[in-house]
Amino acid sequence: MSQGINYQKEIREQPEALRRLLTEGRAEVEALAADIKTAAPLYGLFAARGSSDNAARYAQYVLGIHNNLTAGLAVPSFFSLYDSNPNMKGSLTIGVSQSGQSPDIVGVVQAATNQGALTAAITNEPDSPLAKASKHTIQLRAGVESAVAATKTYTTELMALAMISAAMEGKEERWEELARVPDYVQQTIDTNAALSGAEAFKSMEHLVVIGRGYNYSTAFETSLKIKETNYLVAEPYSVADLLHGPVAMIGEGFPVLLVAPKGKTHADVPKILETVADRKARLISITDDEEILGKSELGLKLPAMPEWVSPIAGVVAGQIFAGALAQANGLDPDKPRGLSKVTLTH
Repeated sequence: MSQGINYQKEIREQPEALRRLLTEGRAEVEALAADIKTAAPLYGLFAARGSSDNAARYAQYVLGIHNNLTAGLAVPSFFSLYDSNPNMKGSLTIGVSQSGQSPDIVGVVQAATNQGALTAAITNEPDSPLAKASKHTIQLRAGVESAVAATKTYTTELMALAMISAAMEGKEERWEELARVPDYVQQTIDTNAALSGAEAFKSMEHLVVIGRGYNYSTAFETSLKIKETNYLVAEPYSVADLLHGPVAMIGEGFPVLLVAPKGKTHADVPKILETVADRKARLISITDDEEILGKSELGLKLPAMPEWVSPIAGVVAGQIFAGALAQANGLDPDKPRGLSKVTLTH
């Protein structure tokens, strides 16, 4: 059996998983949106770890931009280590976890529920402790995910969060845009599945992954997939943060992975391209921009799509690159060393 068979299989299962969530999960999302309208929360709070934490970063952008709701990331150790109980009244508190098992995440949501806040769980396991601690549950319906490095549970988390935003806004055109996302993901897989060129990067020991706006989350999740499957240092940055100081580490031969679908953040691209060229760094790109692809040593092409949904397809290209790099390095992305599918943090 070849290395990464589950990882590759589950990457290919994502379009159908997204369609299933869109079809079967809308009623759950609409029920939550109705309660959000009634409760009129003052802010959103997301409790998550790992990949789910990266999905929550996406939620910060989509809820802030489309729904005028400021959202932040919870600090689970307040509850689990420091025995503190911060005031969460007036919040929309959402726990995001593929397993719904982690005690510290459950603790945040249970505390919010106990305080009378509106709570929800986004999870693949509807009978999990997280779901039981929440007023609402959005079931991901991703099916069994065997590969340790998350694929379809992450993209369905993004979809669930996008659906919540669309339901809160109440505009049918946003649902129509979401309905096209599984096709965008399928195109991304079809275009990049036979990726060649990762072999040229197999000896690298570090890289930076750059994304901004909605795709700040994609930079974090892609870097995590690379770390998990290739055991190298992969640091995520927004363009703004990178240029404030860390850009000093980029020199000749330094690998830079740029996530840059067309959109509002495209104004940053010329500066990054200039920096990479001037310093003779190595550019890998995930983009629908032919100019960027043409200047990249390795490019993963995206279909054109609305910027707000681009992280759902963009991260799939990141998954493909991470898997291809692992295989080039003789590693099995199904079995990252020292990791298990469910991590219980306290």
